[in-house]
Amino acid sequence: MKKARREFDKEFKQMAVNLCLAGKSTREVADELGLRTELVTRWKREYNEYKDGSFSGHGKQNLTSEQKEIARLKRELHETQLERDILKKGSKHLLQGRQQIFRFIKEYNHKFGVERMCKVLKVSRSGFYSWSNRRPSMRKLETEKVSACIRNIHSNSRGRYGSPKITEELRDLGWRISRPRVARIMREQGIRSIICRKFRGTTTQSRHNYPVAKNLLNRDFQAKLPGHKWVSDITYIPTNQGWMYLTIIMDLYDRKIIGWSLSRSMACHDTIWPAWRMALINRPTTNQLIFHSDRGVQYATYSFSDHLTSKGIQQSMSRKGNCWDNAVAENFFKILKSELVKHTNFYSILQAKNDLFEFIEIWYNRKRKHSHLGYKTPEQFNNHNYSKCA
Repeated sequence: MKKARREFDKEFKQMAVNLCLAGKSTREVADELGLRTELVTRWKREYNEYKDGSFSGHGKQNLTSEQKEIARLKRELHETQLERDILKKGSKHLLQGRQQIFRFIKEYNHKFGVERMCKVLKVSRSGFYSWSNRRPSMRKLETEKVSACIRNIHSNSRGRYGSPKITEELRDLGWRISRPRVARIMREQGIRSIICRKFRGTTTQSRHNYPVAKNLLNRDFQAKLPGHKWVSDITYIPTNQGWMYLTIIMDLYDRKIIGWSLSRSMACHDTIWPAWRMALINRPTTNQLIFHSDRGVQYATYSFSDHLTSKGIQQSMSRKGNCWDNAVAENFFKILKSELVKHTNFYSILQAKNDLFEFIEIWYNRKRKHSHLGYKTPEQFNNHNYSKCA
C-alpha cells in the first residue's frame, strides 16, 4: 500500500519554525518531528520572506502572477545554486568510483538531499540505498579498528610520527600490516606527520688559540658497546626572554642523549661541563672512549681537554667547516627543531626547560623509535641486546 502523504497546517509549520528560531538546528527539528530537513528549511525560508503572511490556508501562498513568477525564478536559482554546490564539493569524488560518491552523498545528505545529489552526480538512488544498508565487510571493520589505532599513535607522538614509525608501533601491538597500507589509511584520514624544514645556524666559536684535536672518529658512527663513542654539539633555542643554548652528549651505541644542559651563555662552565657531569652519572666511561665534537672553544679550552686526557679519554674534533664529521649530533638537532622548536613558541625560559626535558628524557630517549636501531627505542634496543647476551 502506498504511504499517504502527510499534510501540515499553518500552525504546525509555524511551531516548527519557532523551534528553529528558539535555537534548535534545522536538522534537529526535522529529526524530532520526523520530517525531511529540506522541508523545514523551506518553511524557514518562507517565514523569513513573508513573516505573518506565511502559510496561508494549508500552506499555499496566495500570490499574484508577478509574485509567482518571482517565486519560480527564485526556486530555479536556488536549485541551480544547490547543484553547483554539490558539484563543487563532490568534484574530487567523481572520478573515484561509485563507493566514494555514495560516501559523499551519505555525508551531505542533511544538506542537499539524496534525490538531488543522485541526480546531479548521475548515480541511482536504489544503488545508494543498497550500498548504505549493506553490512560492512570484515576488511572494512578491520580498517576502522586500525584507523583508530593510527590516530591514537599519531596523537601520542604529537604528530611527529609518519607511516614508517606508525607501522612499527602497530606491529608492536600485534597488527600484521604493511607500511603502504598504513600510508594509504593516513592519506585517506588526512593524517600526516609534522613537516620538517631545514634549520640553518651555527653556535661554533672556532676562532681561538687552543690546540685542535685530530679527527679520530673519522665519520665512523657505529659503536658496538656503550661508552666507546660519544658525540657532542651545541645549538641555540629562541624564547621570548632571550636565546638559550642547548648542549648535548650522545652515545653512538644506542643514540641516547646521556647528558645535556640548557644555559643563557656560551661559556664552557655553562655548556659542556654540566652536560658532561650528567653524562658521567648516566653512563660510565671506558678506556676506549672517543669523545667527538666540533672545534668550538668550549671543547678546546685547556680545562676540558686536560680533564679528558687525565681520564684516558681520546678527544676528537671535526675538520674545519665540515658539519658531516659530526652528522649524528647535527641530525638530533634537526629532529629537535622539526618536531618541537619549529612548532612551539617558548614564552619563557622555564617553559623551554620543561618542554626540552619532556622531549629529550621522555620522548627521544624512551618513546621515539629510531630507524638506526631497527625502529626500536633506545630502551627497547638495550633490552633486546641484553637478552641476546644473557
